[in-house]
Amino acid sequence: MPTSARLPAGAEIRLLRVGDATALADAYWRNRVHLAPWEPTRADDYFTPAGQRAVTYSQLNQHASGTAHSLVVTLGADIIGRVNISGIVRGAFQSASLGYWVDAAHTGRGIATAAVQHAVALARDELGLHRVEAGTLVHNAASQRVLLNAGFEQFGLAPRYLKIAGEWQDHMLFQQILHD
Repeated sequence: MPTSARLPAGAEIRLLRVGDATALADAYWRNRVHLAPWEPTRADDYFTPAGQRAVTYSQLNQHASGTAHSLVVTLGADIIGRVNISGIVRGAFQSASLGYWVDAAHTGRGIATAAVQHAVALARDELGLHRVEAGTLVHNAASQRVLLNAGFEQFGLAPRYLKIAGEWQDHMLFQQILHD
């Protein structure tokens, strides 16, 4: 399975690269308000090229160690989203977590669903995983639709699961079994 693919509305998805830091900083800065309710509280340097360079190197090191697979969604030279397969556990578990977002100016076009579907196929076909899990805030109906449209099923509720927007918040848990 190719690690890059075309998505709806002219977008593409590909592996994260070292040179993506400046475009990532631009994307995160542009989407700072859009993402704030759905993500951990971020320090100001997170939104800078230097901050994104540090994040990129960390994620590429995790990729090299086999514990993560980081992707970017692009439209031309702009990064308009992310998909991360993280916390890859091998052995009897063969599972990982999935996180994603799409630029506020590009939501509602099927890009997130297609990006998630691509990442799930990559997790199954290239990474050989058995299961992928994702969580959404209880009130994040749009993200829940993305997961359901991408073939996930809800399997639980995790009270005070992650510290998002400065507060421990409940999450709905979704999974997709990749092999019977």
